[in-house]
Amino acid sequence: MAQQRFPTVAVVGLGITGSALMTLLARTGHRVVAVDVDEAALERARDRARAAGVEGVDFTTRFADVARADLLVEAVPEQLEAKRQVLRRAHEVCPGATVFATTTTSLSVTGLAFESGRMASTIGLHFFPTAPEDGLGAVELIATPVTARALLDDVRELLHGLGSTAVSSTDSPGFVGGALTMSYLNGAAAMYEQRYAAEEGIDAAMTLGCGVPLGPLAQLDAMGLDTAHDTLEALYQRTGDRGYAPAPVLTHMVAAGLLGVKSGRGFHDYAGGRAAGDARTGAQAAVPRTVRTIGVVGSGVMATGIAEVCARSGHPTTLVARSGVKAKEALAAVGRSLERQVRRGRRTPEELAATTARLSGASAYEALADCDLVVEAVAEDLAVKRGVFGALDRVCRPGAVLATSTSSLPVVECATATGRPQDVLGMHFFNPAPVMKLVEVVRTVLTAQDTVSTALAAAAALGKRPVQCADRAGFIVNALLFPYLNRAVCMMREGVATADEIDTVMTAGHGFPMGPFKLLDVIGLDVSLAIQKTLHRAFREPALAPARPLEQLVEAGYLGRKAGRGFRSYDTV
Repeated sequence: MAQQRFPTVAVVGLGITGSALMTLLARTGHRVVAVDVDEAALERARDRARAAGVEGVDFTTRFADVARADLLVEAVPEQLEAKRQVLRRAHEVCPGATVFATTTTSLSVTGLAFESGRMASTIGLHFFPTAPEDGLGAVELIATPVTARALLDDVRELLHGLGSTAVSSTDSPGFVGGALTMSYLNGAAAMYEQRYAAEEGIDAAMTLGCGVPLGPLAQLDAMGLDTAHDTLEALYQRTGDRGYAPAPVLTHMVAAGLLGVKSGRGFHDYAGGRAAGDARTGAQAAVPRTVRTIGVVGSGVMATGIAEVCARSGHPTTLVARSGVKAKEALAAVGRSLERQVRRGRRTPEELAATTARLSGASAYEALADCDLVVEAVAEDLAVKRGVFGALDRVCRPGAVLATSTSSLPVVECATATGRPQDVLGMHFFNPAPVMKLVEVVRTVLTAQDTVSTALAAAAALGKRPVQCADRAGFIVNALLFPYLNRAVCMMREGVATADEIDTVMTAGHGFPMGPFKLLDVIGLDVSLAIQKTLHRAFREPALAPARPLEQLVEAGYLGRKAGRGFRSYDTV
């Protein structure tokens, strides 16, 4: 049993990772030798142990005390020389039977094992805890080419005893979780630096739009910006992948001592003030126009969802479809949605009746002539959308705000199809619109300030959380999400891990509500491929070229859950 194999564990380095591991080991009955050269770090670790109510930890600054450990875990900062020194010193003082583990995210486990002098008994443990009470979730277990299977089995048993799932990963840069997570976090830092969106907006967009437990900038703060910078730099040096080249803002903030939660200030101010470096974007304060009546163009799932939200919020709402039949079908879809909510006790029959009374359908754009806000939600085809906006320009009253719900197309292209581009912007609702709280409010270079204010106020009145951003491919959520999804597919193609293993690491280990492959299947592989192509055309980065397995599945008609098969097969009965 692992408890007998590793009764005493030394943890060297008592930052976030080391402290989390120390606490869990002590809580599960192991004797822990907790080592750090910094007395302040040692005292903080003692405080964490006391707060967690754990015993069985020997705190020390004497490295020689690791000699009694059956397992030594190196958890020092992500710097090659620091890790080398720990492992070399451990080799000198520990008995030959002691097993070594490194918690590196970016460095080669095999290289560190060679440096340690214990190639056959050094392994990698990669996990991403943000606090001891979070646990370890899924832990990536990385072997060297000569690691014995029996040793790996013992470590798996140890992790199982800590309430964790061990996932075998190859010794590739960043493994699974680090490779996917660090490029995503770095992209968010670059987005902030470019003043594309404010720090609160970026974090809110990802938590509300993707369901992640922490926004990316808050996650960087929790990691420590110095740790994130060092990890990214090491990954960039190993791979040459520009997605890992640290965003300059990280370098500047680290130099200024703004390290995140541990220093009290990073992208956010944890002392109760503003975030570092005000990156608020968008229009200056402007009086919003009055929005009473709303129009929706389209008859698909997104259009009916938006129409339901508008009517439910008290606005007289007109839905225009391409035919009278389509309009009736769309209204019936809204009715069915409301009836389901009544059956589930979420709405009353009276609310259903009131909402239905506020909603009407039509097949001619003239029905939208008096609307204060019109939201276009037709097919994701630029020519089709421009045609709709040309028609809206002819029939809508002066001063009406015209919005597109596009998820990836240039909003300015819709605006220039009208003679009033100052009144046009994007309002990107997320599917299902009646449930998802996020609305990305997308301004173009031609959008008037009061148009933006009107959209923000209207979205808030619908019970949504509006987040401003500029008119750039992918806006916030898709610009961060789809490169991450595409990288996961490339990783599978390269044999780093299977789709199931990658999904497990990202859900159980990193807190994502869905793994990348399950999410791709839910979105639809055809939709995902179209968005990825848009991002690639816009930014011309080689890393954004759609992964070939994604293209092949779409070519074969395997479009995900809706088709019964994508990266996985689904029972469509």
